[in-house]
Amino acid sequence: MPIPEQNLAEPYLDVLIVGGGLVGLGLAAALGGAGLHVAVIDREKPATVLDPVFDGRTSAISQGSRRILEAIGVWSKVADEAEPILDIRVSEGNSLLFIHFDHHEVATATGAEPLGHIVENRIIRKALFDRIAELETVWLLAPMMVTKLTRGPSHIEATLADGRTLTARLAISAEGRASKLRQEAGIPVSTWAYKQSALVATVAHEHPHHGVAQERFLPVGPFAVLPMTDDALGTHRSSIVWTDRPEVIAHLMTLDAAAFNRELSLRFGDFLGETAAFGKRWAYPLGLMHADSYVADRLALAGDAAHAIHPMAGQGLNLGIRDVAVLAEVIVDAHRVGLDIGHLSVLERFENWRRFDNVALAAVTDGLERLFSNAFPPLRTARNLALAAAGMIPPLRRFFMHHSMGNIGELPRLAKGEPL
Repeated sequence: MPIPEQNLAEPYLDVLIVGGGLVGLGLAAALGGAGLHVAVIDREKPATVLDPVFDGRTSAISQGSRRILEAIGVWSKVADEAEPILDIRVSEGNSLLFIHFDHHEVATATGAEPLGHIVENRIIRKALFDRIAELETVWLLAPMMVTKLTRGPSHIEATLADGRTLTARLAISAEGRASKLRQEAGIPVSTWAYKQSALVATVAHEHPHHGVAQERFLPVGPFAVLPMTDDALGTHRSSIVWTDRPEVIAHLMTLDAAAFNRELSLRFGDFLGETAAFGKRWAYPLGLMHADSYVADRLALAGDAAHAIHPMAGQGLNLGIRDVAVLAEVIVDAHRVGLDIGHLSVLERFENWRRFDNVALAAVTDGLERLFSNAFPPLRTARNLALAAAGMIPPLRRFFMHHSMGNIGELPRLAKGEPL
């Protein structure tokens, strides 16, 4: 259904979202489900981003993020292909000293829920596209680009590549860390390039993983094994995130399947029996980025447009999903009482709510990367002892678990499973 004719003086659209990734589509689903009129602009064809060879990434969806996806009508479309995380093991290399997080330890009166789920990004994208299609007040324009955005005193005007002009009360940048709208608004960013790249691939293994995720810290970077659902043929699968120096990752990307699998077996180990990567491999440079401000007049940044962190602990997308929940709540609440949803005073509530969580997790992941990348033997011994000690203190262990599950801090309504 086409977007109705626009009245430039009185916008029909409430929100224009630039960027149709997981965060942009999630925000559109949340706002559209609350009855707001939303358009999403994305440069990629939907068929392109749904192709299994598009990016190969999987995401760890925390309990809190799962509740948000449930509340916006998306999780039911994902659940059958989401692998529960029942336990997490964090260690330094192959050390016998480690922290073990068991989902039974944080059981509630209703039972023990998974610590989270591992889902392929393309599965989440497909669910979001399907949900968007169900909402009569949400329009997806893709492939399409915004060639010019003007932020006025009462609305924004976006000129599209096909010559159309759309107006809305508010623009959201969900374009990722290279956000064009953020740059045009003159919002500075702080950045740090890690001397690391991450290789992402799917690995078949002989024995079932039993829902156990592993994170091994090594001097060259963490090596993560994330449990996935079995494929249609019953093959046991896990996703790996192999972090190393850029030149090492570049070399691994050039190897044929047999040579790569030999290298993989040395790093992966034999705890799941014989292993073999299958399908395509992807490599991504790693860096830290944080915007000095998340908002400007009639503009808000969400997800990687505002912040990007090291992938250890798999919390990057969860931060973006929490942005979705908070930004949707702020916008919907303002809309219902007749406030101007694009006014800076409204948007600053979103920034104040989200900044501490984003900055804190960026600092933690950055600190851990620096701590574990130091191979000095006495420090390595101290790290092993600290890991073991932390694992032996139940209150501390449970705090870490609740934090990774997204159950700490001032939670927005969607994160509590409540409607907007």
